[in-house]
Amino acid sequence: MNTIIDPRQLLAANPMRPLQFVIVAITVALTALDGFDVLSISFASPGIAHEWGIDRAALGFVLSMELVGMGIGSILLGGVADSLGRRRTILGCLLVMTLGMYMVSRVHNLTELSLWRVFTGLGIGGMLAATNAVAAEFANVRRRDLCVALMAIGYPLGAVAGGLIAAQLLKSSDWRSVFEFGAVVTALFFPLVLWTMPESIGWLAQRQPANALAMMNRTLQRLGYEPAQQLPPLAMRSGRAPLVDIFTPGIAKSTVLVTATYFLHITTFYFILKWVPKIVVDMGFPPAAAAGVLIWANVGGATGGAMLGLLSLRYSVKALTILLLVASTVMVTLFGRGQPDLHGLSMVSAFAGFCTNGGVVGIYAVLARTFPTALRATGTGFAIGCGRGGAMIAPIIAGLLFTTGFGLQYVAIVMGIGSLVAAVCLALLPLRANSAHLDAAAHL
Repeated sequence: MNTIIDPRQLLAANPMRPLQFVIVAITVALTALDGFDVLSISFASPGIAHEWGIDRAALGFVLSMELVGMGIGSILLGGVADSLGRRRTILGCLLVMTLGMYMVSRVHNLTELSLWRVFTGLGIGGMLAATNAVAAEFANVRRRDLCVALMAIGYPLGAVAGGLIAAQLLKSSDWRSVFEFGAVVTALFFPLVLWTMPESIGWLAQRQPANALAMMNRTLQRLGYEPAQQLPPLAMRSGRAPLVDIFTPGIAKSTVLVTATYFLHITTFYFILKWVPKIVVDMGFPPAAAAGVLIWANVGGATGGAMLGLLSLRYSVKALTILLLVASTVMVTLFGRGQPDLHGLSMVSAFAGFCTNGGVVGIYAVLARTFPTALRATGTGFAIGCGRGGAMIAPIIAGLLFTTGFGLQYVAIVMGIGSLVAAVCLALLPLRANSAHLDAAAHL
């Protein structure tokens, strides 16, 4: 009797093929797009505050609006990605993001701006859950943590590229041009994903929709493997909603701890991302210079994420992430002490970005290990969605503290504590073995 070769095991056990690297590269680009879309409001915030005469407290709420949408989108669309597929979800999210970015450039008041930023956030949140799953499921065992880390560092890379472009746009035009540019670039990604990215083999094997074997074989042939003669045995499904499954015995503890870790650290992370431009402008520097400081924070973030990814090939990703979370608290506290000139402020921001974004990248790698294939996008989406609550309240808390009269040093200390508590939660998290083929092996 012939042994059924599960295609998931082929991808997990063999060296990665060119198409797998291309797919991971696309997830990096999509996350970079997310990075620009999320931070576009930060680049535009000084101009918005000036045009409409709003104070820091009101600006804090505006900065949080797309994060509300991201939280909802991550939770709801993460489940959609597990039910309808990674590729379809990504394409739908691109359409939502394109429309949202374009409409923001046409608003006339804060209410319209806030509503369209929530709408844009729905697409961004769903995108993050789906791309995390795609990067994990197209990687082999040895490079899985690295591929997920690379996917995650697309976020600061997009912010850096977007910041450079935004700085030039703001010199010759108003804040609306940032969103117009974002809408055009987002739209261009739709045909790239449509023509290049196949559906995840892991998802096809797990869900087995109509024509699953034909779709799987087209992808296998593109990868250079022989086509499968039949689908692998279908795993038994509980019949419960995926959101219920991530709270069943054996996985509930992990769900709570990884969600708390993300929530707490993201409050620290978004304090830096959302308030740097306004803080720099309030120090007397022009908006273009503020965008430059934010670029340095994201250069540091991309470097930190890349370093974590490379080190994860030899060391525990959990231990590396805990170290970065503790360092985040230290660096954000140092950021709060202020610097006498723009160069010093840029350097401190870069080191703070190195630690904070490196921590986020590590948590994404941990998420890929925490949930099995059938629940990966759902679990990741839930953690990210709830974690966006931390992202949402971070600018608001900081804005209220500033408005109440507290100085930058005190606010930075308060906002930096989130990463320290997150490190404690992560230390308590039981981590699954790094084996992308576990789902496949269960049926061999």
